[in-house]
Amino acid sequence: MWLAACALACTLLGSVGASAQSQRETERKLQQLRDELKTISADRRELEGKRGTAAQQLRQADEKVARTARALSETEAAMRAQEQHLSTLQQERAQLQRGLQNQRAQLAALLRAADQVGRNAPLKVLLSQDTVGDATRMLADHRYVQNARAQRIHALTKQLDALTKVEQDIATRRQALDAARAQQKAQAATLQKDRSQQAATVAQLDDRYKQRAEREKAIGQDAKALEQLLANLRAAAAKAEAERRAAAKRAAAEAAAQAKRGKTERPDRPGKTPPKVVASAPAPKVGGLSWPVSGNLLARFNATLPDGHTSKGVLIGAPKGTTVTAVADGTVVFSDWMTGYGMILIVDHGNGYMSLYA
Repeated sequence: MWLAACALACTLLGSVGASAQSQRETERKLQQLRDELKTISADRRELEGKRGTAAQQLRQADEKVARTARALSETEAAMRAQEQHLSTLQQERAQLQRGLQNQRAQLAALLRAADQVGRNAPLKVLLSQDTVGDATRMLADHRYVQNARAQRIHALTKQLDALTKVEQDIATRRQALDAARAQQKAQAATLQKDRSQQAATVAQLDDRYKQRAEREKAIGQDAKALEQLLANLRAAAAKAEAERRAAAKRAAAEAAAQAKRGKTERPDRPGKTPPKVVASAPAPKVGGLSWPVSGNLLARFNATLPDGHTSKGVLIGAPKGTTVTAVADGTVVFSDWMTGYGMILIVDHGNGYMSLYA
């Protein structure tokens, strides 16, 4: 871990120009934040519109999935009904087949008996009877039984043919339902996939929106902090200027008083030059100041920083926790933590000289 010491301005700037340059740098950063805030606000509004559109599309996808699921459920219910109907018909068919087999067996028995008697069985029956009436009655009964059994077999065969046709229709209907169910399942899977993708898009837009909103909030806080810093810098500059003028005024008054006393005490020595007016506090020697922290020089004054901006101070790299010492005695006029900048400290050294540490 490295500590960026004096990233903004560790170097002292001469006289009132130091405060002015710090103000210009703060104003520049504040304008950058305002521009970024404007851009992010526009992005957030755009994302808000996209979120609304994506949410509407997600709703439509949900409705399609629901409709497809409902249709699939109806198809499966119809298939179950067809299966049940088919099962009932198959049971009825099996019963008719048993009846047909019974009738065919009885008819086959009659045919076998007729074969045993011979082709002239009706004539033999007629001749074997004592009377013609009995013979005629016997022949009629024989033909009636044969015709009845033949009609019953024919009726059973027609019923079986009808059942076969119904079974074929049911099979065709079941095939159509199977195809519809397969298509609906495929459609449901596709719609569910689209719905999942749409939900992921909504989640992504929500996340981006939250990031923009949080960034917008953080930048707004940074802008307020910089505005406060700028106000503090202006107040410090005004205070330093007031102190400088007051010191100069006091020095001038003291010089005038000394000159007056000297003139009163030594009237015979006219023409002595009064002492020069000086400030109440000596100005620090900028060129002979030591570094505020021991470390590697990462960027010199006016060097190009990685973000493309020009360094307004000296950037020194040092291990985390290293103590930073002010370059000269002075009064702390600002000390606070700022989002995106960390801890910022401004020291007023008097006579308009200020140093800033970050």
